[in-house]
Amino acid sequence: MNKKRAKRFLSIGLAFLTVIFLAITTYLMFYTNKVYPNIKIVGIDIGGYTVLSAANLLSSNVTTPQNIQLTGAGQNFNIDTKDFDFSYDYTASAQRAFNLVRTGNFFYDLSGRVNLLFQPKNTGLTVNLNEGKLDKIISVISGQVSQDPVEPSITLVNGNITIYKGAAGTVMDSEALRIEIGESLSLLKTDNIEIPISAVDHSLNQDQAEELKLRAEKYIGKSLQLKFEYNTYTLSDQDLIKLLDTGTGFDNKALDTLISDFSSKVNRDPQNPKFVFDSGRVTIFQPALDGVRIDRENFKNQIVIALSRIENSTDMLVSLDIPVLITPPEISTESLNNLGIKELIGHGTSTYFHSIPGRIHNVVLAASRINGTLVKPGDTFSFNNTLGDVSAFTGYQQAYIISEGKTILGDGGGVCQVSTTLFRAILNAGLPVVERAAHAYRVGYYEQDSPPGFDATVYGPSPDLKFTNNTPGYILIEATANPKNYSLVFELYGTSDGRVVTLSKPTISNVTPALPTVYQDDSTLPAGTLKQTDFSASGATVKFNYTVTRAGQTIFQKTFVSNYQPWAAVYLRGTGPAI
Repeated sequence: MNKKRAKRFLSIGLAFLTVIFLAITTYLMFYTNKVYPNIKIVGIDIGGYTVLSAANLLSSNVTTPQNIQLTGAGQNFNIDTKDFDFSYDYTASAQRAFNLVRTGNFFYDLSGRVNLLFQPKNTGLTVNLNEGKLDKIISVISGQVSQDPVEPSITLVNGNITIYKGAAGTVMDSEALRIEIGESLSLLKTDNIEIPISAVDHSLNQDQAEELKLRAEKYIGKSLQLKFEYNTYTLSDQDLIKLLDTGTGFDNKALDTLISDFSSKVNRDPQNPKFVFDSGRVTIFQPALDGVRIDRENFKNQIVIALSRIENSTDMLVSLDIPVLITPPEISTESLNNLGIKELIGHGTSTYFHSIPGRIHNVVLAASRINGTLVKPGDTFSFNNTLGDVSAFTGYQQAYIISEGKTILGDGGGVCQVSTTLFRAILNAGLPVVERAAHAYRVGYYEQDSPPGFDATVYGPSPDLKFTNNTPGYILIEATANPKNYSLVFELYGTSDGRVVTLSKPTISNVTPALPTVYQDDSTLPAGTLKQTDFSASGATVKFNYTVTRAGQTIFQKTFVSNYQPWAAVYLRGTGPAI
């Protein structure tokens, strides 16, 4: 009896499953090329339609909106849909509806098709529009409904800190509006579209402003020096307060901008050397240089540490070396020559702002005639002998020179700028100076970027500037004059033997006041004209010590003494016919 019942139940079950299977198969076959039931597009039932027939149905029953209304910030905007090439793609809309619950996953799709029987699906229309044109329209609207916030700021004027608290603003969410427009058009919504606007307020309250002012005041009169190779960059208190944020830290964006600025000054690709030797002179020289890139994250961390030190201490000046990542060149300098010229051993600089054109010309010319000079090991270099004749015949122009206690126009004025800069490179290299003479009075050109006492005057045959090459290899003298930024650089290349140079801070004594101003009549100048040819300078004795050591042992030591006379300002007073 039990077996009979079991067989009967099994037969009924199989029959039921067969019926279900046939029903599902019939259902699926019927809708093979048709949209499944209970699927609508903007309320239009397209269940049972083919894609083509559904597209035709939509085309017949949908009216394309001619405009859309946007509202926000008390303003209304009526946008013509033609302005952004709007249209509906009915075929794509029908195809998208047809693809619903047709993912290829049988059980997932079957579940979705069953759910459609109880939960109808309503989708939107596929829209076509010109994204670029719509973005321009949205941008114009944003400009009209948004109000840029004003960020807090710090200013330093005449030693006083002023804090501007900032002001609140509003910003439109352009992407959210674009999505809202697309959705409204897709679903045939007729309501006005609300423009998404939010408040932006980074302004400070009174307490925050007072705290920021107290913090900024700690930077007044202080500075940060950033060093790389032979360059030093100074950030003043004006620069430093711009790096503060409105809390207790530092502005990341401002720091990144600062680092990018320094990257443009410091970063360089590796440079392979060039070396052309002809008739006892180096005519083409380009030293090997490591490629460098600022280590940005490390640099930022060090700046933050330095700023914190400035803020929380009485230090008026903090210095740090700019951290860089090194990439060596493919070829070294020494591989291109057998003279021992392989590295930079000395460096000297000067500036000559406010020089007259003749003086600038002479600086460039004299530097070019020293450039490329080779000095053998054991030989003594003479500036005058190397430079040769200085006159109009050799290309020099007239500029002011010191002669017989006066400053007068003469051929070659400015040559001493070259000898002075070379003197500084010689000191930096730790070479023995055999002969050097100071100028008769303190010259402003030589104190633009240096303390007094680091000058060297020359005038053939004497005074001269001489040094001896007591290094293991040849010394190459390289000079670069840049008349655009009024800079002169001397670089000495050779073989370093480990010597270390110490220069004491110059001491100034026996200071005497400048002489009274002198006025001289000059018939070559029109009457009423006043032309300054000399500048006043106080007299003084300047001394500094020059010590060179190697492996802890002193190689030589010398004290340089410069006795500067007091000098008078001289004006030429025109007595000639008026022009």
